[in-house]
Amino acid sequence: MDGNASGEESASVDWTTDDELDLAETVTSSQPTLTTCREAIPCNGEDIIELLTSNVLYSFSSSICMIAIEQATASSSAGVSRFKLLINHFVGMGFSEKMVSKAIEENGEGDTEAILNTLLTYSTLEESPQQPLSMNSDPSSSDYNETFLDDFSDVDSWSENEIEVKTESMSEKHKMLLALESSGSLSEEEEKLLALANMGYSVEEASIAMQRCGPEASVTVLTDFICAAQMAREEDCYLPEDVKPKHIYDGNSKKKKRKFLEMQKRTNVVEETIRLPNPMIGYGIPSQHPENINRSLPESARGPPYFYYENVALAPKGVWDTISRFLYEIEPEFVDSKYFSATARKRGYVHNLPIQNRFPLIPQPPLTIQQAFPLSRKWWPSWDPRDKLNCIQTAIASAKLTERIRTALERYEGDPPESVQRYVLEQCRKWNLVWVGRNKLAPLEPDEIEMLLGFPKNHTRGGGISRTDRYKSLGNSFQVDTVAYHLSVLKDIFPNGINVLSLFSGIGGAEVALHRLGIKLKNVVSIEKSKVNRDIVRSWWEQTNQPGNLIDFDDVRLFEGERVEQIINSIGGFDLVVGGSPCNNLAGSNRVSRDGLEGKESSLFYDYFRILDLVRCIMRNRQM
Repeated sequence: MDGNASGEESASVDWTTDDELDLAETVTSSQPTLTTCREAIPCNGEDIIELLTSNVLYSFSSSICMIAIEQATASSSAGVSRFKLLINHFVGMGFSEKMVSKAIEENGEGDTEAILNTLLTYSTLEESPQQPLSMNSDPSSSDYNETFLDDFSDVDSWSENEIEVKTESMSEKHKMLLALESSGSLSEEEEKLLALANMGYSVEEASIAMQRCGPEASVTVLTDFICAAQMAREEDCYLPEDVKPKHIYDGNSKKKKRKFLEMQKRTNVVEETIRLPNPMIGYGIPSQHPENINRSLPESARGPPYFYYENVALAPKGVWDTISRFLYEIEPEFVDSKYFSATARKRGYVHNLPIQNRFPLIPQPPLTIQQAFPLSRKWWPSWDPRDKLNCIQTAIASAKLTERIRTALERYEGDPPESVQRYVLEQCRKWNLVWVGRNKLAPLEPDEIEMLLGFPKNHTRGGGISRTDRYKSLGNSFQVDTVAYHLSVLKDIFPNGINVLSLFSGIGGAEVALHRLGIKLKNVVSIEKSKVNRDIVRSWWEQTNQPGNLIDFDDVRLFEGERVEQIINSIGGFDLVVGGSPCNNLAGSNRVSRDGLEGKESSLFYDYFRILDLVRCIMRNRQM
């Protein structure tokens, strides 16, 4: 920001705003005044009440408003309560009276800054665009791969204000619920809150979960939501230590979940054996190769044909064990694309590819936000520590949100208060906002996302494709540089070209990766439900003058054995089967039907396995 562009701080900085100086000039000399910043406030109680109730002070800093309210309540003979003054003040800022009352109840009447922060959080939650599942979407499409907030998401969106829990307040609310229980006057919602509190979660955590999941959500759904959010926050490598959530997660999370399972008398729960590594670099990345990698594939899994399967890393418990069991007992390779690009993308890959002699795409993509967007450096504030973006989503921030942030920041000549910084940074991480001007944040443009994900410029542009479809298709795609690193071993194995069966093709991430590696695409059979995505792949195929054949189908469920055998006989077999089935019921953002591989959309994983097994069986029989 211009306010401290030099990065230097001075103890002599005057923090008084122009508005506060203007107010000071309006005070007549006949009125007694206070010292320091209180000189801007008249001491006559009735005058202050008139200012407050007429909302004149709504744009002033929290400290000035706090002083005004203190003086008004202390000296007024009008009998106006502190609560009423706070209500008038924040209603004048545009918040609803109901929302203000709730914020004051949660934070108390003594901290106007905390009240404002909570109100901003409430407003964002109400106005942020949601990406509900479309009733008209077809579950076979890779459009289902990731909904709003992805697999929180690679990072789950708990507000910084929501997770800064006051211990004293928590115990009081818990005691209140216990007292209501003893009197037999608990509502259904309060019963759920008490059940979660008795399991060891805070009442605030439980309240947030109920707000996000809906009042009808069961205790099981609520505990899953809280645990998923805790896991995602623990995996977030970008949060500095000084702003990581307090009290929201601890080492007792598993104990709490186990206690709930015991309470529900749920038995025969199989513990998952596959754990997410830290760091998430799989069998190595271009800059780091772990030593002593011992990877032995079962005899039944050895290729060719090779296969490569992808899905979100942060899936529900037991999902990756099931995927591994079906895919010939191969352990997944978990990799975060932050090591290949300026954006994170935590994914698991199950494959039978060799892991030696991998090489990255050249030229190397930008690895930090500042490298990707050099013009943003001029406007990047010193208090924004990000150098990586979070996972690319299928939805973007609203114009109202970015305008609200700009308006809030422009109230301060220098750096905003720490609470405002925390709020802004939360929204930046949640929506991948970048600085494009003084106090101005903006979401990524589609062509910027193409660059971050390794696609050629204008890959998703034109041909009647809407801007919304571009965001959706890109949000559901592979990160090309990451996938190319894994597939690079195929270049020496197939020097004359490769036949590919691409399931859930999306916008052709695997095909683009192979092409950029210099691997000739002889025949590609692409199966993708979305016509928008099929058109994108077809356009790319023609624009790059591919010499091979592109054959596309629209539904994996209709890709049966007879057709598989016919195509294999026609082209001579497949060298690679690649794809990532829908993660719709796996992603942490799905608060309604996060049912794992038994969910309606994500159960299409079994079609990936079915088709892969068909291909391998048919080709094995041909070799006999």
